[in-house]
Amino acid sequence: MSNLTPVIKSIQDVMRQDAGINGDAQRIEQMVWLLFLKVFDAQEEELELTREGYKSPIPEHLRWRNWAANPEGITGDPLLEFVNNTLFPKLKGLPADPVRNPRAWVVRSVFEDANNFMKSGQLLRQVINKLSVIDFNRQAERHQFNDLYEKILRDLQSAGNAGEFYTPRAVTQFMVDMVNPQLGEKVFDPATGTGGFLVCAIEHLRRQVRNTEQQALLQTSVAGVEKKQLPHMLCVTNLMLHGVEVPSLIAHGNTLARPLRDYTPAERVDVVLTNPPFGGIEEPGIEAGFPADVRTKETADLFLVLIKHILKQHGRAALVLPDGTLFGEGVKTRIKQQLLDECNLHTIVRLPNGVFAPYTGIKTNLLFFTKGRPTEAIWYYEHPYPPGVKNYNKTKPIRIEEFDAEKAWWGSEADGFAARVGNERAWKVDIAAIKATNYNLDQKNPHAPDAVNHDPDQLLAEYAKLQHEAQALRDQLKAMLAESLGARA
Repeated sequence: MSNLTPVIKSIQDVMRQDAGINGDAQRIEQMVWLLFLKVFDAQEEELELTREGYKSPIPEHLRWRNWAANPEGITGDPLLEFVNNTLFPKLKGLPADPVRNPRAWVVRSVFEDANNFMKSGQLLRQVINKLSVIDFNRQAERHQFNDLYEKILRDLQSAGNAGEFYTPRAVTQFMVDMVNPQLGEKVFDPATGTGGFLVCAIEHLRRQVRNTEQQALLQTSVAGVEKKQLPHMLCVTNLMLHGVEVPSLIAHGNTLARPLRDYTPAERVDVVLTNPPFGGIEEPGIEAGFPADVRTKETADLFLVLIKHILKQHGRAALVLPDGTLFGEGVKTRIKQQLLDECNLHTIVRLPNGVFAPYTGIKTNLLFFTKGRPTEAIWYYEHPYPPGVKNYNKTKPIRIEEFDAEKAWWGSEADGFAARVGNERAWKVDIAAIKATNYNLDQKNPHAPDAVNHDPDQLLAEYAKLQHEAQALRDQLKAMLAESLGARA
């Protein structure tokens, strides 16, 4: 098939006719559980050819090929009866053992909170038939669908819910390139969402594979946790489309719900890549699993504590954080102090407004650090808009080519980034200066004196000054009005 876009659009159009589907979120969930089964079946066709004695974890009559693939097959009310009362209950009841039967565990985890929203069996059959024409065993079609899959995410993910935003591919790619995970290292995303970081990491590691043993190692190189069912389902399907046979290391749950003390040394990871939800508040009791001096209900802060904790010595991390974390005080100050004491926060890339448009206008930063020795200085790099661009938007997102300047400037951590040179976009701040500002990481670009400063004390002072000036103008206008009225009398 030369173009998959019309297929996906026609599927969405059919779903809009169904009385059971309400809105984009339900539409994408409906599409993805069907996609998952279709992709899973295509993957099994390959495994049956390449792996002697392969046996599917899905009962024979529930496999896509035996109930969905025939365009003249079951439809109408019998199809709804089969899906609601046979398919879903059986898949939700598959063995829950990620070690002994990992493929069954993956299917069960995908379906445990999934739903069939469609109420028309005839429309459901139409959707199934449209999906059936996609051949996921054709390499060209699979690659094309990967791009289309990301477009579906951008178009359909609802935004602004507890700070959960789609991370632009260019940002994930840059972060992976700079952290440079190596085959044999464990890459972890504690807030994996739809799997963007893990997919980038898999593609980065795949370029290092030279033999079948390394290929097997690649399959277990990435892990993640996602709290919500829909993003988890999207993530698992996304990884399967990118060649991960058994994405059983993608757990469905809340990473923050696990107390830090429960992590064993064997569970520490080499690399963390993530965009944790920011602006969100955790449910009561979650913070009790964290040390008393850094307890908070703010999601992004807890993730920062967690990431620092689960990294191995010399482990590397890159994460997206909002400006508020950089200049925040109170518990935020203690979290930042511990981070700088235990890790080398060597680089903060400051992104301009609009990178996450249309989801949010909040300014964000990319933090890069390595665990094992304290921070001596932080390099800042202010990412500019490309020439002629005043803001990013949905149709003109940030592009990976825009990070070429950062990549050329980056240097090597092995020699302490000795090759880095300050310029109009890059500047270095010693740890003493950071401590003097009570661990305020929102350090102003010295080459841009007119840049906005987010220091709360300065902002309050400026606000008070403006209020005073406004009141003086009001008093002046009252005096003028009184003088004018007095003259008329």
